[in-house]
Amino acid sequence: MDEKRAEYLVERYSDTILRIGYTWLRDLDDAKDICQTVLIKLLEDGRTFPDPGQERAWVIRVSVNQCKNWRKSAWFRHRVRLEDAGELSVELPEPEDGSLLEQVNRLPDKYRQAVYLRYYEGYEVREIAALLGRPPALVSTHLARGKEMLKKRLGGTYEQYQ
Repeated sequence: MDEKRAEYLVERYSDTILRIGYTWLRDLDDAKDICQTVLIKLLEDGRTFPDPGQERAWVIRVSVNQCKNWRKSAWFRHRVRLEDAGELSVELPEPEDGSLLEQVNRLPDKYRQAVYLRYYEGYEVREIAALLGRPPALVSTHLARGKEMLKKRLGGTYEQYQ
C-alpha cells in the first residue's frame, strides 16, 4: 500500500468517518473501529475519482454501510454496555448535556442521520437520499421532524436553528 495515499486518506477523511461512526453507533470506541475499518477498505480499494466531491460521497457511503453492518452484527446486538455491567471504581465523565451535538445524538436514528448529514456534513436533501437509499421526500420529512424535536428540546424559536 502507498504510504502517501494512506496519509492523504487519514488527513482528509478520518474526522468525517469518525463523526459518522459516532452518530450512527453512539459510542466513540465503536466509531474508532469503524474509522479504522473504512480507512483500510479505502486503501485496499485504490479507487480514484474525477473530483473530490465524488470521492467524499463514496467515503461517506462506505462509512454508512459499515455502520449498518456493524449494527447488524451479532456482537453488537448481544453485548452489554459497560454502565450496565456492574459497579465501577472509576467515575466516568458524563456527556455535556444541552450541547447541540448531544441533542442531535439523542434523536431517533432516522432523524439523527438526516440532520447530521445535512447540517454537519453539508449535504443537500437529494444527496442524503442517495446516500441513505431513501426517497428525497422522506429525507425532507425526517429533517423537518428532527429540527422540530431539537427546537422543543433546546427551547427557543425556529429561526434560531436555521
